[in-house]
Amino acid sequence: MKIALVGYGKMGQIIDQIAQSRGHEVVARLNETPNGENLNQPDVVIEFSSPDSAYDNIKFCLEHKIPVVCGTTGWLDRKSEIEEICKRENAAFLYGSNFSLGVNLFFALNEKLAQLIYPFRENYQCQLEEIHHIHKLDAPSGTAISLAQGIIEHSNFEDWKLDETQENRLGIRAIRESEVPGTHSVNYRSEVDEIEIKHTAFNRKGFALGAVIAAEWILGKKGNFTMKEVLGL
Repeated sequence: MKIALVGYGKMGQIIDQIAQSRGHEVVARLNETPNGENLNQPDVVIEFSSPDSAYDNIKFCLEHKIPVVCGTTGWLDRKSEIEEICKRENAAFLYGSNFSLGVNLFFALNEKLAQLIYPFRENYQCQLEEIHHIHKLDAPSGTAISLAQGIIEHSNFEDWKLDETQENRLGIRAIRESEVPGTHSVNYRSEVDEIEIKHTAFNRKGFALGAVIAAEWILGKKGNFTMKEVLGL
């Protein structure tokens, strides 16, 4: 499979190594906007760029019928537009706020716990927290937003907000320190006890492997997808 990497920072470089180790050919490594010449006719694009450039990068690829696997966060206010473009062009688009197997299992666990807590929601106050390296541009993280959305679907919360939980808005604390790859925790606290689930990433390899697996999976498909379909969750 021929892969073009759009966004060649730390994640792009690790994806490059893993893709080649799995027998794929990396035909483009871009930190600039993709076009008809510099993409070099890939079978699929893996997009890990920046919040400011992700929309235009994805739009170009979909309009040229190139499947896109995107892990860039911080641009989700325009995600519905991309999904409409994908439908219109009969293309393939897969967005993941986090591609690691462990995090996607954590997403499922988070939703199950929210369902179990729901009958006792008057007793427990929920709070999310995410910790990332100081180079991360967006806050809260896309993973934390996905966790919040999973809780909102199974609770009386109407929305999420940065910092502390207030009434019907679920709070997400966003902390930036040193070179932390990513830690996410969901906390339910009552007057008598506390329930907490947490996922801690040790490095970026899990994210990168998941992105390559998603690229392998999306080949030949049409539509908008998530890692749930890839992993059968």
